[in-house]
Amino acid sequence: MEELFSKCLQVSVRSGDCEERKANIRVTIELHLNSPVHKRDLLVRLTDDTDPYFLFNLSISEDDFQSLKVQQGLLIDFASFPQKFIDLLNLCYSEQKSDIPRFLLHLSHQSLVVEGPANLSVVETNAFKHLNHLSLRLVHGSDKAIKDYLAVCLCSLKAEKQALEVKLQKTEEDLSRQLSYAQQTLSEKTKELDKLRSEWTSQTSSLSSRHCHELQSEREKAAELQSRLQQQTELLRRELESSHRESCQQLHIRLTELEGSSRELTERKYKNESVIRDLKIKLAGAEEECQRSKQQILSLRRENSSLDTDVHDKERSVSQLQMRVAVLEQEVKDKDQLMHRSKEVLEATQQQKESMEENAESKELQIKKLEATVRSLSEELIKANGIIKKLQGEVRGLVGKIKVKNSVTVSQEKLLQDTSGKLESVEKDLLSTQQRLVTTDEQVSKLKEQLETTVQKLNESREVLKTNENVINWLNKQLNEKQLSRKSPERLDRPSLPSTAAVLKTGKSAPSPADQRSVLQTIRHIGDPAGLDSKYFEKRDDSIPVYGLSSSVYHKEFCQQTKPSVASAYFSA
Repeated sequence: MEELFSKCLQVSVRSGDCEERKANIRVTIELHLNSPVHKRDLLVRLTDDTDPYFLFNLSISEDDFQSLKVQQGLLIDFASFPQKFIDLLNLCYSEQKSDIPRFLLHLSHQSLVVEGPANLSVVETNAFKHLNHLSLRLVHGSDKAIKDYLAVCLCSLKAEKQALEVKLQKTEEDLSRQLSYAQQTLSEKTKELDKLRSEWTSQTSSLSSRHCHELQSEREKAAELQSRLQQQTELLRRELESSHRESCQQLHIRLTELEGSSRELTERKYKNESVIRDLKIKLAGAEEECQRSKQQILSLRRENSSLDTDVHDKERSVSQLQMRVAVLEQEVKDKDQLMHRSKEVLEATQQQKESMEENAESKELQIKKLEATVRSLSEELIKANGIIKKLQGEVRGLVGKIKVKNSVTVSQEKLLQDTSGKLESVEKDLLSTQQRLVTTDEQVSKLKEQLETTVQKLNESREVLKTNENVINWLNKQLNEKQLSRKSPERLDRPSLPSTAAVLKTGKSAPSPADQRSVLQTIRHIGDPAGLDSKYFEKRDDSIPVYGLSSSVYHKEFCQQTKPSVASAYFSA
């Protein structure tokens, strides 16, 4: 069984002497194949979705079609009959929404009650006569046929219900899995965030304690650099003011240009309205011509019935005129849409003008804020450097925003001048948004890489700190052993190293140059037997400075005789 056609069509039903009524009836065409004989039967079924007991059937075999072909004068075979019948039904379906349909379906039966046989006919209407293309005699379904039909409908509804329930279960399972996975990832991310926060707080506390000691020594240098920074900030402020004035002037010029373009658009609008009026006048003339042609056709029909062919030709000309009228109406609608779009573009330009004025005011406020931040640079040097960097970043952002806004205004001017290039500009915007998405993805990946590098640097700095602390402890032990060895008589020949603690506590003058050389030689000599690598004494750019005792520290302490000793971060003064 193969279903060829199934649609709900509008059918005019006439029962007995009652008036015609229109009803929506579903027409189904199926092709059955009898396996033992290999003959095909065409089944035509009429049903009503609102009335389950409304059922008319007709089974047409190849033999029945031959008699039908002879009775109604058909010119087609049984193989092409289903498709031609479906084409007629599609024409009825397409014409049922029009006020005067050309193709109609009639269902007539003699009895007032819908029982017994009924005739289904496809009729083509025109001004001359009603042409009956096809008439089929249908039989009302028996109780058994109605029950079978209702059973088939119920089975199909149950199958659809089961399929929908299976889909519902699958979607619920998928959503529950996604929700659980999202909750797990959220909990993991929150734990990682808490860990990072705790580490960050510990690091900031340690760094703040160290920077407090450094700030005391470098505040003197900040006073000298303050004058230079003030001069630089004044120069920057003047440059920003000049650039801001230039940008404001450019914006005013563009505003005047936009106003001129809006005036041109209004003139085009008035011109389009005049064109629309002319088209309406032409439409009225065309309608008058149609009426005159119809009157001429009626007079020709009354005069002579032999001129049927000429009448058909004139009817075709009338239909062509109607098509032209429809085309003109469509053009009028398109021009109305163009006018509406031009109004939207004007409103968008006005909104952009207001947004540009607000941006100018916000930039003036930002300049005032920048001046306030420049004044606060005199308090702390580190804060001043950070604020200057932030100001430079904001200035670059403002310049980038101005460039973006300039490009947007240029694109809007192009849109106002040429409405036909809107599609190309939309495609360009799509490409730019895709590029922005790609750039944002790249920025995200770069930020992730920076985060990983910072974590690696933190781990390396921790390892370096541990190694530096071990080296310092080891050097202190060696120094103490050297001091003890000075007292013993066995190691009198070997040069001893003075204790740093004693030098730091007494604050006396530094030893002689010969003692300095002996100290350096002992440090170098001590580093070999312990197996310490030279990389622990090298300076690294990315490492955290260690405030311990090194060879350079010893050298500075012994060379500066007039200055007092300075306490390190790991030894008490």
